[in-house]
Amino acid sequence: MTPYLISLLMLVAIAGIAALGLNLQWGLTGLVNFGLFGFYMLAAYLCAQLTKSGFDPWLAMLVAVALTALASAGVSLISIRLSDDYLAIVTLGAAECLKLVAIHEEWLTRGSLGISNIARPLNGDVPLLLLTLALLAGVFALFELVARAPLSRAARAVRDDPLVAATLGKNVLTLRLRLFALGGGAIGLAGCLHAFYYQYIDPTQFGPILTAYAFMSVIIGGRGSNRGMLLSVFTVVLLLEGTRFVNDYVAWLSSSQLAALRLMLVGLGLILALIFKPDGFVREYRFRVARDAASKA
Repeated sequence: MTPYLISLLMLVAIAGIAALGLNLQWGLTGLVNFGLFGFYMLAAYLCAQLTKSGFDPWLAMLVAVALTALASAGVSLISIRLSDDYLAIVTLGAAECLKLVAIHEEWLTRGSLGISNIARPLNGDVPLLLLTLALLAGVFALFELVARAPLSRAARAVRDDPLVAATLGKNVLTLRLRLFALGGGAIGLAGCLHAFYYQYIDPTQFGPILTAYAFMSVIIGGRGSNRGMLLSVFTVVLLLEGTRFVNDYVAWLSSSQLAALRLMLVGLGLILALIFKPDGFVREYRFRVARDAASKA
């Protein structure tokens, strides 16, 4: 397996786990999380610092995921009563604050120098890739169970009209808090795997573009659909990586022109996907009642 193929599959798997977390938060529950990159970065730094402090990488990953889930719950708790626009601003602001800490608190994060030589739970790129794919499958299976559980009906009710859901006796605050924290845990897991794979992290690796890619994956795949989201992650990564080879055919362009052309091609691909699949690749799972049973009722 070539290093480039391993890198590509790792990118897809890590992006898939992060997008699954966002799909649970925004796609299923309707909570806009523009601060995804901040929680992703928080988990990466926690995992790196814990391994540097002598923690076993497996334990460091578990602790980092748990703390990221708690941080997600804390942010959602102080902002959960806000409307979609204000919640998005609060999560984005929290993420930017975390990034400022990573940049300026050198005693804690080494600032722009970053953290290097991060220990891995498994040695070698291929074993780590297999572990990442297994974790992606596990997160997917867990979130599919959530999508088919009664909890998902309550989550969709809260997403579509929280006032009606509250009137019917649903605890909107608790429901949102639990699902936002669960999605934050998945995003944290992706951040840990990022740190393990690259074995070096610095603040420049984390920015709003990570959030944009995750939202693109959820929208193209179909909001609330885990299966569609996995398909869209492959599509987005294929567009991003495939356009790197444009230089082989348009070598006369400068680097800045080539970068602009790549963005244009990626944007065109996304527009075409939305035109031909406006509801996403796969619609979200819905409980259905058989026609015979409905007619008898």
